[in-house]
Amino acid sequence: MIKIAQKLKDKLWWMIISVDYDYSRIAVADHELNGDILTLWLEDKHDFKNTLDECLQLDINIKQFAKIIRAENLNSYEGTKMHPKKHFIYRTRIEINEPIRWYQEDASLSEQRWAREAVVKTILTQLVENEVAEEKIW
Repeated sequence: MIKIAQKLKDKLWWMIISVDYDYSRIAVADHELNGDILTLWLEDKHDFKNTLDECLQLDINIKQFAKIIRAENLNSYEGTKMHPKKHFIYRTRIEINEPIRWYQEDASLSEQRWAREAVVKTILTQLVENEVAEEKIW
């Protein structure tokens, strides 16, 4: 679960409402991976902004980004391995590289875009699911 400040939750809800709950309209206008933070600037595909200042800035801790990459299996593939001692073959997920190293060094531009889109999808899903869960409590 990604921790999101209440102020950012409110801004995300306004964005969701402004796209008429059509999440496919939310696009990553730009991104920056710098130090311990992945910054994504979000905008409506039907209302492109002239500057990044007009976009919604979303900062994600790099550890959270790594968890999403791993959870989505973006840095691994299904393959077969041989057990080193017992010499039998088994199917498993084979990790290409650690999530952030994979993103920076191994991932193609498309794969990097998929990773960033997975972040947005995860956050929006979490936001909506948590709101529904809170409504059930009341």
